[in-house]
Amino acid sequence: MKVHVATFGCSASQASAEIMRAAVRDKGYILVPEGDADVLVINTCTVKYATEQKILHIIREAGDAGKEVIVTGCMPEVQLEDILQSNPQAHILGVNSVSRLGDMLDSLCSREEAEAGRRMEVFLGQPEGFQGVPRIRYNPNIHICQLSQGCNYSCSYCIVSVARGKLSSFGPEEIIADISSAISEGCREIWLTSQDNAQYGTDMPGNNTLLPELMRMICGIPGQFRIRVGMMNPFSVLPILYDLIDAFDNEKVYKLLHLPVQSASDSVLRRMNRQHSIEEANHVIRQFRERFAGLTLFTDMIVGFPGETDEDFRKILRWVEEFRPDKVNISRYTPRPHTKAWDFPSTDSRILVKRSSELHRVCRSTKLASKNNMIGWEGNVFLSKEAKKQGIMARTDSYLPVVIPQCDLEPGSTCRVQIYDTTPGYFLGRLL
Repeated sequence: MKVHVATFGCSASQASAEIMRAAVRDKGYILVPEGDADVLVINTCTVKYATEQKILHIIREAGDAGKEVIVTGCMPEVQLEDILQSNPQAHILGVNSVSRLGDMLDSLCSREEAEAGRRMEVFLGQPEGFQGVPRIRYNPNIHICQLSQGCNYSCSYCIVSVARGKLSSFGPEEIIADISSAISEGCREIWLTSQDNAQYGTDMPGNNTLLPELMRMICGIPGQFRIRVGMMNPFSVLPILYDLIDAFDNEKVYKLLHLPVQSASDSVLRRMNRQHSIEEANHVIRQFRERFAGLTLFTDMIVGFPGETDEDFRKILRWVEEFRPDKVNISRYTPRPHTKAWDFPSTDSRILVKRSSELHRVCRSTKLASKNNMIGWEGNVFLSKEAKKQGIMARTDSYLPVVIPQCDLEPGSTCRVQIYDTTPGYFLGRLL
């Protein structure tokens, strides 16, 4: 039986896809390109309406082509009816149930002709099989370690917290064993991911292992590797801020802060049900920058949230110009089912387009100025992986990407480079 695993969404979804790809192989089935597959496994994301519609189209087309379709990820938890309207024969694996893919494939392979067309569904109440399991990685040098499933907060626009449920942290011993195994297999970059990394461990009564302590434990694993800490909400960072900054102050940790601000207006943040003010988010950034002068800052912004005024939007532009983030993930607001904001009055689509374009322009301008300032920089970089076209992709201590076109060194080592040029996606460096 020939199987293709298609995945959408965040790094946690990518990690699940790597686990499912290994399950296909270990059950003796063949991984193939989508067009050659008998079975299409679709690992879904439902954060944005456009992505949802693209996925539903794929589900419908695969069914019309006579393929067996297995739908997993976030959508089955909150949009099962939409999936079955697109393909009434689609099989379902809940977001916690990726470990059951092999069993479902076995059932598809062995069932009698009379059973053809009978759907299968597996939903688990708790996540299972996310740690210490085989993977076929999209990049053999990068291991994505999911720290937890779910979120204990409920932002009014967020469907993911509905799909993935309340926070369920994985045990620190499981995580350390999982990462140690990945390093022994040759991985040299460890991505820590979840819906909000800074919430890690807060759901376990009597637990003393919150994110800072977990990071120290990971840094204590022997070997040459680097750690990328993924997204953390400002309101989750605040209670552990100074301990977290101390934990970041380790040579194995990239000085990258991914802090989704979402809006620079307190009135909009309140309607979003975010548990922080803009000044509290700013305080987190300033404290990190005070310790790490070369900090790389990623953030997320939603434009056109219901009730956002022209002045609210101008606050976002002024915030970008002041804090000069290295990357801004910009989303035009679209209402998502099962969220508190679903019934809020929508912003005119023309305003959404205009504001999004303006924010993109300001972000490009500030990013270009920052990038040009890096030309001539000299320093040590960590060799992460082979570049797509030529040479090696390296990372500075603050996770800035530097491609070294002429380089025969192996990923996992460190070298000194000079940045001599910049492209839209990365810097160009030469060995010193």
